[in-house]
Amino acid sequence: MELKYKIDMKHILPLILVLCFFTNCSKDDIESKNYDYYYPTEQATLTAENIPGSTEAFDPKGIAVSKDKLYVVNGNVLEVFDALTFTHIKTIKEYVKGTTTIPLTSLTSVAVDNGRIYVGSTESRLFVFDETTNAGISTVGNGQWWKTFVHVFGVVVKDGLVFVKEKEKSIKVFETSQITETSDWDLQPLAKLNTLNGYTEVYSMDVYGGNLVVAGRDARSYLYYNIANIKANAAASLTTPIEPQKTQFVDIKPIAVSFSKDWAVTSENVGSASYLRLYPKEDFIKQNYKAVVNASDILGQNSFGTIVGTAQLNDFIFLSDNTNKKIRIIKLNKSTIAEQNN
Repeated sequence: MELKYKIDMKHILPLILVLCFFTNCSKDDIESKNYDYYYPTEQATLTAENIPGSTEAFDPKGIAVSKDKLYVVNGNVLEVFDALTFTHIKTIKEYVKGTTTIPLTSLTSVAVDNGRIYVGSTESRLFVFDETTNAGISTVGNGQWWKTFVHVFGVVVKDGLVFVKEKEKSIKVFETSQITETSDWDLQPLAKLNTLNGYTEVYSMDVYGGNLVVAGRDARSYLYYNIANIKANAAASLTTPIEPQKTQFVDIKPIAVSFSKDWAVTSENVGSASYLRLYPKEDFIKQNYKAVVNASDILGQNSFGTIVGTAQLNDFIFLSDNTNKKIRIIKLNKSTIAEQNN
């Protein structure tokens, strides 16, 4: 039997009108949504060749940016570059204060804050310089590991506090006001923190949103210490160091972290691969880890080695690539993609 369909247009027309309403048939109703896409490109690299008269192998570790200058820990010296032109300014080889001169050796870390440069050494010292003149202000620790510090593997300074990562699981906290031109080298810490794991690796830390954030490479997590809690429990922490809040990773080892205007600029190792990852810092401080930039190389070339320090100035991201013995300067580019909903 043959079936035939009879179409009654007076019934179909209302249906077409309803479908048009729900599917935005009118051109006037077309809407678009913009998406920002960020991607890195290679801008420049700094190696031993960029340091006039250098005869030593380039061994970059901790880095910091302040007042358009890039500070790079390089083995036994502190290199200073122009952060805008990338030209070399000077090499700081010694701590000099009056008649006292101490050669810099075995450096690991650098921080700049409020007119001072803080440089950490595994020789169990923290050197403090004047940012403008580079003259010595003070030293904390005298080189004896059983005294003030059991070596120094990381330092960050902000909001009147100095955080110093020691060997194994210890971070000691000092007040900047404790360090003066006449202060003693054997200062007593305000508080102590526990990094859960660790040994003799260079550690990266920064402060944002009322928290000290540590790239906990050995704990496989970012470690968050609330600064108000540190101050409230400072005395008790000298006996039982404060433990962090964290989100545990399985395969990810955070190596470096720093905060810029918009981003948490991080490096993370996954297996044998090293990644540059940028997180919106407001999400990152809430432990929401959705990277906007996730790159193990630049456009498929020049894979990153282990990045032990990060910093940002304007659109330039500075990476201390210790594996490849260079500072890689990356430009952060932004494209806007419009998606139309027809």
